Amino acid sequence: MCPDEDLLSAVADGDQAALRVLYDRHAAAVLRLIRRLTSDQGVAEEILQETWLAVWRSAAAFRGESSVKGWVMGVARRQAHNQLRRSRPQFADLAEAQDVADPAPGVEDQILRHAEHTELMTAVETLPGHLREVLALVLVEELPYPEVATALAIPVGTVKSRMSQARQRLGRMLAARRLEEAERR
Repeated sequence: MCPDEDLLSAVADGDQAALRVLYDRHAAAVLRLIRRLTSDQGVAEEILQETWLAVWRSAAAFRGESSVKGWVMGVARRQAHNQLRRSRPQFADLAEAQDVADPAPGVEDQILRHAEHTELMTAVETLPGHLREVLALVLVEELPYPEVATALAIPVGTVKSRMSQARQRLGRMLAARRLEEAERR
């Protein structure tokens, strides 16, 4: 099992096999991050490709200030923001649409959604994007604060501050919901 740093060094030297190993190790986490930024699967896959192309091109720029995974997540975030900033939403005239899909989820989707979403997840979704982003990288991707700071291009202190704010807001939201439920009973 070759360390990520050695693989990235090999990528910088033009080793495609090393890039494949890095891709296999980290592509799923990178795609999860991108999917949090766009709901369009096609756009997410395009950004994923652009991310790995950017990793290939800029591997020599890795300075070792974070883990390779944290660095790759930062590359992915920048690629996503660049792509999403350039793209404009395409609107369709509903009068011309023959079969407009019902936007409501089907029964199966509703059951799955209900099973997957807890009260906490609902509260997390109401947080501002910058707090959700830090929570996702720390709690879902399990990146340490310094790597989150590198991925988001913010100071470590800001990561800590945002985590603290997120915890406080979640605590207040959950307490308020419990109070509302108690009052209804």
